[in-house]
Amino acid sequence: MNAFDLIRSAVRNSLRSKTRTTLTVLSIFIGAFTLTLTSGVGTGINQYIDTTVASIGADDVITVTKAAEDSTDGPVEYDPSAVAIDSPNSPPGAPGSSLIALTSDDLDTIGAVDGVLSVQPQLSVRPDFVQVADGTAYEANVGSFIPGMALDLAAGAEPDAESSDYQVAIPVSFVAPLGFADDADALGATLTLAITDVTGTQSELTATIVGVSEEGLTGSTAFTANEVLTEALYDAQSVGLSETSKDSYAQAVVRFDPTGSEADLATLKADLTDLGYTGTTVEDQIGSFKAVIDGIVLVLNAFAVIALLAAGFGIVNTLLMSVQERTREIGLMKAMGLGGGKIFGLFSLEAVFIGLMGSALGVAVGMLAGTGANALLADTLLADLPGLTLVAFDPAALATIVLVVMGLAFLAGTIPALRAARQDPIESLRYE
Repeated sequence: MNAFDLIRSAVRNSLRSKTRTTLTVLSIFIGAFTLTLTSGVGTGINQYIDTTVASIGADDVITVTKAAEDSTDGPVEYDPSAVAIDSPNSPPGAPGSSLIALTSDDLDTIGAVDGVLSVQPQLSVRPDFVQVADGTAYEANVGSFIPGMALDLAAGAEPDAESSDYQVAIPVSFVAPLGFADDADALGATLTLAITDVTGTQSELTATIVGVSEEGLTGSTAFTANEVLTEALYDAQSVGLSETSKDSYAQAVVRFDPTGSEADLATLKADLTDLGYTGTTVEDQIGSFKAVIDGIVLVLNAFAVIALLAAGFGIVNTLLMSVQERTREIGLMKAMGLGGGKIFGLFSLEAVFIGLMGSALGVAVGMLAGTGANALLADTLLADLPGLTLVAFDPAALATIVLVVMGLAFLAGTIPALRAARQDPIESLRYE
C-alpha cells in the first residue's frame, strides 16, 4: 500500500461513521472559528494602528526633547540660560511639567552623536484661523510634514516636502465646514492661514490644498503643512522675538539609519540620554498600546485553544471507537503483510483529515463572519473610526491556524494509532 492508497483509505474510513465524525469535526470547527476571528481582530486593529500612527513620524526618526529636572524632591534651581516651554497638558509653570527649549547649540551637540544622520528643529506654529475664500474662519492646529511620514489619506496626496510652493493637507472633518461638497472638491483649492506675531500684527499666508487626511486613531484634527509653509508660518509668528527666543525649539527631529540593529538604536538613545536628552521613536509611542491589544487577543486565543483541546479528546474517542470496530479488519491487514508502521500512518492520517475538515470549515466560516461584521460595523459602531477594518485576515496566520489544528489532531490520534499498530493479528482475527 503506497502513500496515495493510505490517504485514500484514511479519507474513506473517516467518513464511515458520518454522525460521529461530524460531531468531532464540529468541535474542532468551534475552536478554529474562534481562533480565526480573534486572530483577525488582532490583525485588523494592529494594521489600523500602524496606518494611523504613521502620521506621527517616520520609521527612521527619533523625536528628541530636553526635559526639566524633576522637582519632586525640592525646588529647581533657576537657570537663566534655559527657556522653559510649558507642556500643553500641564498648567503653566507647574514644576516638572515643562520642557527646556532646545537651542542651536543643543542641535549641534545632538548632530555630533554617533549614529545621527541629520537633526532639524521641530517648528511649532499656532495660526489664528484657517479660511477658504470669504467663508467661515475656523480655529485650527498645524503640524509639519516630516519626510517619511505616511498620512492616512481620504483623497489627494501628501504635501511635497521638496516643493517650494505652500502645500497643506486638511483633516476630513474640515471638508464640509470649509464649504467643500466632498473630499475631491477640496483638492486644488486655496486655503488662507492667519497668524499673529508677538507685536500683535496679524498676517495671512495662502496654501494649496493637496490632500484630505483621515482623523485617525487619536482623532487628530491637525492640518499638515509642508516644510516651506511651516517655516513661513514660523517666521511670521516670530516677528518681534529676540534671536535667542526665535532659535528655541520644543523638540528636534533626528534621523538615523533604519537598517541598523535594535542594539544600534538602543545605543543611540543611551548616548542621547547621557547628554541630557530624551529620544522617542514612533514604536516607543505605540509599543505599549499594541502590547495591550496583543495581550487581549492572546487571552481570547487561549479560550479557542481550550476548545481545540476538548476537540482533541473527541478525536481520541472517535478513533478508539474506530479501532475497536475494525479490530478484525486490522488483523486481516496485518495477516496480509501490512506492517505496524503503515497501520499507524493510516489511523494518523484519519485524525489529520478530521482536523483538516474542522479547521478549514472554521477558517472559512470565520472569514465570512468577519467580513459580515466589518460591513455591519463600518456604518454603525465604527463610523467614527474611518479606515478601521476590525477583522482583517492575514493569509499566513490563517494557514498557521489550519496547520496547528492538523498538528493537534495528529497528536490526538497517536494513542488510537499506536493501539491499532500494536494489535496482534491472530487475536484480532478472533475478535467478535
